[in-house]
Amino acid sequence: MAVPLAKRFGLINTMVFTHIPSNILLILLPFMPTLPLAIGLLLIRFSISQMDVPTRQSYTLAVVAPDERSAASGVTAIARSMGASVSPMLAGFFFSIPTLLSVPIILCGGIKIIYDLLLFRAFSAVKPPEENT
Repeated sequence: MAVPLAKRFGLINTMVFTHIPSNILLILLPFMPTLPLAIGLLLIRFSISQMDVPTRQSYTLAVVAPDERSAASGVTAIARSMGASVSPMLAGFFFSIPTLLSVPIILCGGIKIIYDLLLFRAFSAVKPPEENT
């Protein structure tokens, strides 16, 4: 679904406007009163949560010079990996306190929404060459 959406709305818009609803669903997950509702919500989230991956990669490779593409791809991958490496330690801390059990999920969704809004603000005006036609 990411490709048709990106063709219609643009790469940045597809990244941001599929990722934000996905993260809202993530934030709502701890508040589901039953397991079937939580599972249903999670399945809906899974259906849209990764649409930013191909669009982000396509956008990154489209806006940088061909000789810089490998480096740009590596930098974005390292930045995402570093963020993911800190989260288990923080989640473990919150999981050790029963009253804070939902905090990692809510925090994760909130941070990702902030990331999406900052990404949109910074790059919505920088169009890849194929979107300038």
